[in-house]
Amino acid sequence: MHCVVQTSGPSNPAPPVVAAQPLPKKKLAVFVSGGGSNFKAIQAAISEGAVHGDVAVVVSNAPSCGGAEFARAHGIPVITYPAPKADPAAGLSADQLVQQLTQDFQVDYVILAGYLKLIPSQLCRAFRRRILNIHPGLLPSFGGKGYYGIKVHQAVISSGARFSGPTIHFVDEEYDTGPILAQAVVPVYPTDRAEQLAARVLRQEHQLYPRCVAALCDDRVTWRDDGIPIMWSAE
Repeated sequence: MHCVVQTSGPSNPAPPVVAAQPLPKKKLAVFVSGGGSNFKAIQAAISEGAVHGDVAVVVSNAPSCGGAEFARAHGIPVITYPAPKADPAAGLSADQLVQQLTQDFQVDYVILAGYLKLIPSQLCRAFRRRILNIHPGLLPSFGGKGYYGIKVHQAVISSGARFSGPTIHFVDEEYDTGPILAQAVVPVYPTDRAEQLAARVLRQEHQLYPRCVAALCDDRVTWRDDGIPIMWSAE
């Protein structure tokens, strides 16, 4: 596995100065729609002390999904967004969601971990450069509306591409188009089935995503003048 991380150089700004005093823990909101394996990997990294933050709340469009149940089992509040069409009172509107995250939970960063709904523009504006997403392919290829989960891996194999891997990127108001923070590369074998490639990529997701969340919580992400994020090593 090869992880792409920026280092200093003639065209890159200097790394952030490490604070003399410990930074307060960042508060995270994690969005899930399914089993939440990346959420679980991040929570494990938090428990091990590798991520200087805490999950303050979990947001889900499927409040009975595995990720939401995992949150409840760990004492983490779960809120529903968007509200079900059949029962609007059972969830939040976009404006209510922003209020909950910014005022009630005082969230620093939003972490999308297998959340399959488009993020509302209100949230994008309220958390500009503070929403991360993980995609199971090497963006900008194999991204966009309809490209999620096993569909990405099927498309990669069908294309004949020899490499794939997860992409961590910041979120804008479109699907999979925000600035890329980090990627990991895995091989695609000629005999691969989509499920085999998915398993190989998922292993790298569980390593890369906690590292990116840790960098956010440590203030080790800076931005170039052209809007490209840089993740600095902790060493």
